[in-house]
Amino acid sequence: LQSAGSRGEQARQLLIDLETRGKQAFPVFLSILRDTGQGDLADMLIEECESPPALPHPVDLRPVELDLHREKRDRKTSPRTASSGIVFWCLTVPCACQVYELKSDPCGHCLILNNVHFSQDSHLSTRDGSDVDCKKLEKRFKALRFHVLTQRDLKARDMVRELQKLAQQDHRTLDCCVVVILSHGCQTSHIQFPGGVYGTDGKPVPIEQIVNYFNGSNCPSLRGKPKLFFIQACGGDQRDRGFVVDCPSPEDEAPAGSLASDATPFRSTPANTDEPDAVACLPTPSDILVSYSTFPGYVSWREASSGSWYVETLDNVLEQYAHSEDLLSMLLHVSRVVSAKGRYKQIPGCFNFLRKKFFFMCK
Repeated sequence: LQSAGSRGEQARQLLIDLETRGKQAFPVFLSILRDTGQGDLADMLIEECESPPALPHPVDLRPVELDLHREKRDRKTSPRTASSGIVFWCLTVPCACQVYELKSDPCGHCLILNNVHFSQDSHLSTRDGSDVDCKKLEKRFKALRFHVLTQRDLKARDMVRELQKLAQQDHRTLDCCVVVILSHGCQTSHIQFPGGVYGTDGKPVPIEQIVNYFNGSNCPSLRGKPKLFFIQACGGDQRDRGFVVDCPSPEDEAPAGSLASDATPFRSTPANTDEPDAVACLPTPSDILVSYSTFPGYVSWREASSGSWYVETLDNVLEQYAHSEDLLSMLLHVSRVVSAKGRYKQIPGCFNFLRKKFFFMCK
């Protein structure tokens, strides 16, 4: 364990060792804690884990001072190294009901729609660098135990057909579903999810329409299961020059990205409408997360050699943290890194309707 690096890495390695050494590893670990005068830590672990023998993947690390001489520990004081005690890292294990379970292999389907070349009458330019994005994400989601299907250069109606085909499949033996769309984008009127993506014929498909193919009403075999959407597309034609802050960002030149806009005024839902009484069921948009490469209405930047800022950063973050961090934490990493790039600015964001924490299963 000492060779694992920092105390946080040592704690993570300890958890991995416990997971791979059979069902009795955790009870034996608790027994050792009690025998060495660390009963408080054993009690803490039991309280925070419904099933002590089975450790789920998510791990939160927080420092806790342990007294090896059974002296009363003041949990409000900061952890410190002293002659009467040592600093341990407590492994706080969320109960299973707070985390989506991914047990199947593959854990789900991943559909990637990659539009690169557009018809002349669409007036949309070739998306140089999109194939770089596509190859990265194909490799990444295969490593995350997804069955990956890629479709390239589809008209709007063909995009809809592929999405409907995926939604109509039987997902009962699977635990998750992922949709990735790489295309030009635009603003559209919406009620739920903003934005749209273009087919190669220049016709837009609203994100709202795409997501709703997979909701609880239209895709019963994915009810209660996470449905993740990653959208690399412009949200409009506005270029964000950002604002001055005390901590300077890198002054990289913005690449010559392809911009597309089809902005339509926002249309709100009718007011003063009565809703039926609630019944015991899940809301229709439950278990959905839509990750956008940029804020609605703004440009999303892409480079011919390295691909889009968003996908390049998402791939790097998944590579570094997918084994240890939940999806929302990783998307915060993505937003922070992308927002620091370029003379023109961009910040990814998401619409999150997940009910639990989501952790990928890494090979």
